[in-house]
Amino acid sequence: MRTNSVKDRLAAGEALYGTMVFEFLSAGLPQVLKNAGADFVFYDMEHSGFTVDQMKTQFALCRGLGVEPLVRPPDTTYSNTALLLDLGAMGLLFQMCETAEQAEEFVRWTRYPPEGRRGAMFGGAHDDYHGLDGTMTVPDIIERAHQRTMICVLIESAKGLANAEEIMSVPGVDVAHLGHGDLSLSLEVPGDTGHPTMQAGIDTILGACEAHGKAAACLAGSVDQGVEWVKRGFRMVSYSLDTALLGGALAQGIRDIRDGVER
Repeated sequence: MRTNSVKDRLAAGEALYGTMVFEFLSAGLPQVLKNAGADFVFYDMEHSGFTVDQMKTQFALCRGLGVEPLVRPPDTTYSNTALLLDLGAMGLLFQMCETAEQAEEFVRWTRYPPEGRRGAMFGGAHDDYHGLDGTMTVPDIIERAHQRTMICVLIESAKGLANAEEIMSVPGVDVAHLGHGDLSLSLEVPGDTGHPTMQAGIDTILGACEAHGKAAACLAGSVDQGVEWVKRGFRMVSYSLDTALLGGALAQGIRDIRDGVER
């Protein structure tokens, strides 16, 4: 039963890199990400319309590559949380976390009794089917599942920002992810990441993570922004997203060819 290299390496203080996927799923995607040097991928179900069948396939395709499959569920419910874990997700990114009580509930959903309320199903994708071959006992599987499952919470509202330190103090929460888009809306500076109010909010998230020994994560829209944010303290960076990477590279290539022909 696999460990979660991203969770382990973040705990050791490393900075890790990946991307977000909203649109393009194919059988070759995880291998492409691996070849590009990605440590992880966030599959977004909140805004994409991805199905659970598609996610199960992608989680399986990541197996053995060293690219950890993480997912943002379509909503914050126990049923979706438990199902995605059973299908093989190595971690979850919970949207709009605003209180420590919410964070505690998210953790309970991912833990088996008595620590939580996750339903028992062994011998499936989530335990690499070891529950069927007798090589691991149920207590062993539970212990490994608790060790490897990542809990990431999006801080993306003024209320979440005000409670960031309490949220990050919750045992079992591993990562605070900056939700810069919704946070900018909540702080009434839509889309202006550079606004002083947003900058102060980013500092608050970083401070809460540092105070409790947790990792801070972000989505960097450019290389320069990624470098700046890692130097600032973020240690889990998604470089762009699939649609932007394809669209941006294609647009740049077409412009370069046209410019070359015209010269």
